[in-house]
Amino acid sequence: MPPFMSNALQTEPGKRRVFAIISHPDAGKTTLTENMLLASGAIHAAGQVAARGEARRTQSDWMKIEQERGISVSSSVMTFEHADLIFNLLDTPGHEDFSEDTYRTLTAADCAVMVLDVAKGIEPQTLKLFEVCRLRDIPIITFINKLDREGHDPFELISEIQDKLALDVIPMQWPAASGRRFKGISDLRTGQFLRFVKPDDDGEHSLTPVDGTDIVDHFDDDDLLEEFLEEQELAKEYGEFNAQSFREGHMTPVYFGSALRKFGVRELIDALAEFAPPPQAEKAVKAGQDVEILPTSKDVAGFVFKVQANMDLNHRDRVAFLRLCSGEFKRGMKLKTAENKTISVHNPILFFAQDRELAENAYAGDVIGIPNHGALRVGDSLSETGKIKFAGIPNFAPEILRRARLADPLKAKHLRKALESLAEEGVTQLFKPSLGADMIVGAVGSLQIDVMRERIKTEYGLEVTFESPLYQTARWVTSDNPEILKAFVDKNTANMGEDIDGAPVFLAKSAWDVGYAQDKNPDIRFMTTKERR
Repeated sequence: MPPFMSNALQTEPGKRRVFAIISHPDAGKTTLTENMLLASGAIHAAGQVAARGEARRTQSDWMKIEQERGISVSSSVMTFEHADLIFNLLDTPGHEDFSEDTYRTLTAADCAVMVLDVAKGIEPQTLKLFEVCRLRDIPIITFINKLDREGHDPFELISEIQDKLALDVIPMQWPAASGRRFKGISDLRTGQFLRFVKPDDDGEHSLTPVDGTDIVDHFDDDDLLEEFLEEQELAKEYGEFNAQSFREGHMTPVYFGSALRKFGVRELIDALAEFAPPPQAEKAVKAGQDVEILPTSKDVAGFVFKVQANMDLNHRDRVAFLRLCSGEFKRGMKLKTAENKTISVHNPILFFAQDRELAENAYAGDVIGIPNHGALRVGDSLSETGKIKFAGIPNFAPEILRRARLADPLKAKHLRKALESLAEEGVTQLFKPSLGADMIVGAVGSLQIDVMRERIKTEYGLEVTFESPLYQTARWVTSDNPEILKAFVDKNTANMGEDIDGAPVFLAKSAWDVGYAQDKNPDIRFMTTKERR
């Protein structure tokens, strides 16, 4: 070990596991998140998951609109400990309108848990999120949820995963039926059986040998027992789990359970402890050269994958979520952006749902919050030297454009500040047309607009309406020749604007207009993504 490397710097990164949970809405992601915290001892009482039509409050859903609609629309970071490891759970939005926020969060994850509803299998949003994981070769553990309800045959679900996701699937457990007939799950490696105890029964879920007399007593249907034992043997034919194939993103182990009944949750955490990779080397540019930043590198470095304002209205705060990639961070350090802007980190935050505590030390794999007043943006890199730049986090061309209008035009400056602040967080995008004073908001889905309206009202006290503008499509424009780009911008002033970074944007009435402009200007690239570097 080099003399400058502390024992903690050498060992602590290996204790970290950073993972995200991805799913289609209503597959049970938020319930699973909460009960993972409960199973690990991080919380002592589950939040209320109320009946339909009532408020749904959980540890990871803090925004009013989330409570009212029973959905997650923001990303939270929660830390808990288990098996002498430190887990950083990145809770992503489940709703498809917030896929861009989910993508940004997944850039900070080393592993993902894909939650499937046993009655629905792979749904459209699950497929989209999986493709994001595939782009980054993120290893995936599959959790088939809601076994206490009637569902598809497990063999059918496994075939669907194989066919739609092109993954090798290895069941690590096998369920005994589902719904009212559900008896539990067996561990295919150890031969143990986890008995499902119905909620109205006394006792807890317990393990018994799969071939012991206890399991026979647990099955009140001989045909069901015979069916289960036969299926279990067939499930073993899928082969052995290969850790390397899993870490390369080619193979997924499958686990079963019911998050709502807290069944199979601890076993899923055990799987993460055993299989999820610790922090890996991150690609970056240093002094103009492509490099890999090792978790044990001495220089503290990381990147901002999320910015959140006003999580606590009493503090009117603004927090940048920094995923540490290397070094031993200590409270009070001064870090620099790649643009050589110095940030003094006096009050770094460790997150626990809505609770916070000061972080005295942190290592690769940890996520810390840095309070700031607009100095940090999504995609910023921070390091001790300021010479490290991690790969940028892309923005995606919006599918919905809206013009922001105030009931009180005298508060236009306040509205601009609110829109800019929310755009910097990544809630929506913001475009300023070259002509006129309108502010154009861009979103992937309509729910983003609802969230923006609610937050502007709650956090800034402004009543705002969003109207359909003249433009329906936005594309970033660029060219290898700056003079050609300038000539295009000057010629098309009526259709040009800028995003919040000042990058030129072509605003069109339709996709046809974009295609026409592209045909007429072959030296101009019309981009659906923009990476802030």
